[in-house]
Amino acid sequence: MSLVKGIKGRQKQGYFPVISELKVRSEKAGDLLRGRDPISLVKQMEACPIAGISVVTEEAHFGGSMDLLKRIVTSVSVPVLHKDFIRDEDQIRESQKIGASAILLISSILDKQELEELIEQAKGLGLEVLLEVHTKEEVDRVRDMEFDLLGINNRDIKLLETDDTGVERTEELIRYCPKERPIISESAIASAHDVKRVKEAGADAVLVGTAVMLSDDTQNFLNQLISVGW
Repeated sequence: MSLVKGIKGRQKQGYFPVISELKVRSEKAGDLLRGRDPISLVKQMEACPIAGISVVTEEAHFGGSMDLLKRIVTSVSVPVLHKDFIRDEDQIRESQKIGASAILLISSILDKQELEELIEQAKGLGLEVLLEVHTKEEVDRVRDMEFDLLGINNRDIKLLETDDTGVERTEELIRYCPKERPIISESAIASAHDVKRVKEAGADAVLVGTAVMLSDDTQNFLNQLISVGW
């Protein structure tokens, strides 16, 4: 399955594309799962017209695991993005073996050569690459690379997203981004108003993690974001 096609498909249907994230915990918000079954939760997400599901597998800070990714991939029929601090080909091969549709590569933790090599390895295995940036310098460094989707993280992953920046980061950076591939605004999306702001700025989709995990009504919250419309 293709995350790019998932995004474009929702756009054609008139929905604003939302990638809904399953994250067990965060440094800022603590326990996000709150005793809920993760498979039941992603099935609630999938019942909405989302573009895909993101799964955080990093264990030390976010409480994830590759087993969690495997369980979710085999439980849903939408594209699944594997999010972690991916640094080597072994992690990419494991993503592909489990059945993820796409992987996240974070420009702030990898140099240019590492990024280019990992993108080539992922694409050689049939995986799409969401390449994440947080600064203009990172945008300039990656603009000519062969990624499939560009993510603007409104928060600083090097601070484990404990900072309080909002969607203004997307509004500031998007003007410098190459427009030929989908641009995703990540993190700090807490309401339909935030979605409207990044849509007006030129984003093609949003990735929503903590806010969807903290919502009391998962489907209602996601539908509010999606109904902003394309």
